[in-house]
Amino acid sequence: MIDGPYFILTLLTALGCGLMAGVFFAFSTSVMRALGALPAAQGIAAMQKINVVIVNARFLAVFVGTTVLSVVVAVVTLVESPDPGRIELWLGCLLYLVGSFGVTGAANIPRNKALDELDPEAPASAEHWARFLREWTVWNHVRGGAALAACVCLVLGLAA
Repeated sequence: MIDGPYFILTLLTALGCGLMAGVFFAFSTSVMRALGALPAAQGIAAMQKINVVIVNARFLAVFVGTTVLSVVVAVVTLVESPDPGRIELWLGCLLYLVGSFGVTGAANIPRNKALDELDPEAPASAEHWARFLREWTVWNHVRGGAALAACVCLVLGLAA
């Protein structure tokens, strides 16, 4: 059975994954839908502002902190090698690292950077905005699903 600091680290990782899944869920189900309902220029300007304000200490503490904890839990699991729950713990860490953190860096951030270069008032920006909404939200679903699955796996690993 997992106990002591390893238990606390794993529990904090699971909670971080769950919290990030909630953030991604909120974006997919409400924020992006609301932005998509606005005229393109307003939606672009609002998302550009969101891209600035989301980079704050609280968000980064959870998003990056969960990444660091996932690496620590994966390494400790490898060294400690608890037989019951080992696969679930590794899978949970991998899902968050690749499916949430990795997808954010490979898919969402590049789209955010491209959007930040747009002039919201330029006529050509509306077409880019429609594509951005569609693609960004699909990748957001992926990272949200990965964070939720990671949370479930880590909890199952703790319960094993």
